[in-house]
Amino acid sequence: MPWYGVFLLPFAFLFRCITDVRNILFDLGWIRSYQSPIRTLVVGNLSVGGTGKTPMVEFLIGHLRESHAIASLSRGYGRRSKGFLQANPGSSAQEIGDEPLQIYGKFKEEIPVFVGEDRVNALHMMAQSHPQLGLVVLDDAFQHRRLQPDFSIILTPYSKPFFKDFLLPLGRLRERRGNVKRADMVIVTKSPELLSQSEQESYLISIRKYACRDIPVFFSKIGYGKPKWIWGKSTEFHSRVVLIAGLADNTLFWNFCKSNFEVLEFVSFADHYDYGPKEAHQILGIWKKHRDSSPVFLTTEKDAVKLKSLAEQEKLEEISIFALPIQVKFESDEQENLLRIIREKFIEK
Repeated sequence: MPWYGVFLLPFAFLFRCITDVRNILFDLGWIRSYQSPIRTLVVGNLSVGGTGKTPMVEFLIGHLRESHAIASLSRGYGRRSKGFLQANPGSSAQEIGDEPLQIYGKFKEEIPVFVGEDRVNALHMMAQSHPQLGLVVLDDAFQHRRLQPDFSIILTPYSKPFFKDFLLPLGRLRERRGNVKRADMVIVTKSPELLSQSEQESYLISIRKYACRDIPVFFSKIGYGKPKWIWGKSTEFHSRVVLIAGLADNTLFWNFCKSNFEVLEFVSFADHYDYGPKEAHQILGIWKKHRDSSPVFLTTEKDAVKLKSLAEQEKLEEISIFALPIQVKFESDEQENLLRIIREKFIEK
């Protein structure tokens, strides 16, 4: 707990009371929950941001799409629109949100991507417009208690797991630690490359202190691919880079780039940042500052679509922008076991 934590304790206690009452009302059935007409797989967390939900959604879609008619649904955080929408080739981050647009960019028309604040209503509309769908992966819907999911996965980052965190505003938890018991699986994300058996056992003990004792727990890591050209006259990537990222936690992105490229400068923005003319002017100034080094601008997949749109609007043709692809990795036996559990629930029945 930080030194100023004592001043935030009353607010955290009030937040706990509010979230506890809400969950109790749902548990008692005084506020109704609804079944979806399509089977649902929820990927969520107990904390706010930075757990790696979108790469995990992409991982699940990538491995389940061959055996099931699958789609994704999220609220579309940060979008300027409202209501139920389906991603299409003309969609923008302002219309559907940066993370749904990232998912759509990965799978194109092969996987329908939807957004909607009211997930229950959205699922009914999806069932009407796409009756062939057999499974929907929901990004960040663990706290959406109006929906009764068929299977829930909680993600918790290795660097700050939920069992070491505190309720808002003292920490980053949306609800108390014990509510992990609603989950059917826990995945520890962003684990270090070298993770000992004793470290895993320690996390298992801590997780099962709050969750069901037999809940399956897996450890995932983050991998990065070859930088992908997004914008600019030059499509050639080289190692002198200026980093731009709007992430809840940019530690892994920064560490990887620092180890693999010559980083000239790192410009960090808030998560889901909405780039505008001010940022275009800032980017142009940075490019002029390092012009003699012929830098490329390297960003995240989530930021790439917004930066490309900004570059188009502001006519930043001289600036080359690349995105660093991200993917979830498991040990082969763990991946096989994880997918087996999910397929037994959704695919083979």
